[in-house]
Amino acid sequence: MLYMIYSTDVENSLEKRLATRPAHLARLTDLKEQNRLFAAGPLPAIDSEDPGQAGFTGSLVIAEFASLADAQAWANADPYIAAGVYAHSVVKPYKKVLP
Repeated sequence: MLYMIYSTDVENSLEKRLATRPAHLARLTDLKEQNRLFAAGPLPAIDSEDPGQAGFTGSLVIAEFASLADAQAWANADPYIAAGVYAHSVVKPYKKVLP
C-alpha cells in the first residue's frame, strides 16, 4: 500500500538539510530502484522552485510499504531526523485516485 510521509523542518534548517541531503537522497533512490517511490520532494519556504536562502519548510514522500508500521519505521530512520532537520513527521495511508 502507498503511504504519505509529511515531515516538517525545524526553523533555519537549510544548512543541516544541505549537509545531510546525500544520505537522505540515497534512501529515496533505493525506494525508486525498487519501484516503490511514487513521489518525493521538499516544500519550498517561498513560492519558488529555487527558494535560495529561504530554504524549505518540510518534505513530502509518497511510497509503497508493506504496512503503516514499516512506513513509520522508514520515516523514523531518515537521516534528516538524526541531523535535526525535521521537527516531526506524519505518516498516513495514501490512496491514489487520479490521474
